[in-house]
Amino acid sequence: MKVLCYLLKKLAISLTTLFFVVTLTFVLMKSIPGDPFLQEQAIPEEIMKSLHAHYGLDQPIYIQYGKYINGILTWDLGPSFKYEGRTINDIIQDGFPISFSLGLFALTLALIWGIFWGSVAAFYRGKWQDRFGTVIAVLGMSVPSFIMATFLQYIFGIKLGILPIARWGGLSHMILPAIAIASFPSAFIARLIKTSMVEVLEKDYIITARSKGLTTFEIWRGHVFKNSILPLTAYLGSLTANIFTGSFVVEKIFGIPGIGSWFVNSITNRDYTIIMGLTIFYSSILMFTIFVSDLLSVLLDPRIKNDMLEANGRSS
Repeated sequence: MKVLCYLLKKLAISLTTLFFVVTLTFVLMKSIPGDPFLQEQAIPEEIMKSLHAHYGLDQPIYIQYGKYINGILTWDLGPSFKYEGRTINDIIQDGFPISFSLGLFALTLALIWGIFWGSVAAFYRGKWQDRFGTVIAVLGMSVPSFIMATFLQYIFGIKLGILPIARWGGLSHMILPAIAIASFPSAFIARLIKTSMVEVLEKDYIITARSKGLTTFEIWRGHVFKNSILPLTAYLGSLTANIFTGSFVVEKIFGIPGIGSWFVNSITNRDYTIIMGLTIFYSSILMFTIFVSDLLSVLLDPRIKNDMLEANGRSS
């Protein structure tokens, strides 16, 4: 019962945070100078007033805010100002499966690559494997994803010609953008895993396992990995959201028709409803993934569960 109360409290915090994000997004969009219907060619004042009336922009701000909140609660994010006949729901429905596939592939690459090099660097600390892994991690954390994307396009697409440099198709079209997106999180995961595993490798039971003649892989699989994964679990929620949001510019560079491209275009087009709708959508993903990572932390580490139960017992 106390575990359920703890999770409900976390859920309440997530929903409250989401509410503030929703409100702040609305305020910021309304504070931006200019008009979403302004173009290079002057629009007659009658047409401008008609557009404002059609989209409800001529109504008092509190009425607009009320309709905005009601639309979010009913998951009706409204129409696009720039693309006639397109709603934010349609854009999410069409673009998110593509962004999700790319993000899931990038997340898988980041986890595999980061855990591998973090483990190697921890077991071979001070040796060339550790130094090589450190160089890779520094490069991954230093080079922005859009620079990495351009570099990969030039090397593997233009020079070598072995992978497509743009558009969306099969698995081959996912490799370069996924690597570009995964470069930073994989480097961060590698450093996180290395730090955690180095602490575990200094424990007495690891020395006992070595004295029994267990191989490096057996020690890693049976003792080190499961006791080092908790920091990664705590980071997994924000990592997942960062990978999805980090794909915005990369999707634009590779011409991928995901919602990242829609978001970038909406900024240049001042399409405020798309900006607000996609911001809320990604904020919801962030809150959900953080909540799931908190749940996994409680399930995987009994110490967290016991500490949480003791804290609840003292407060009651």
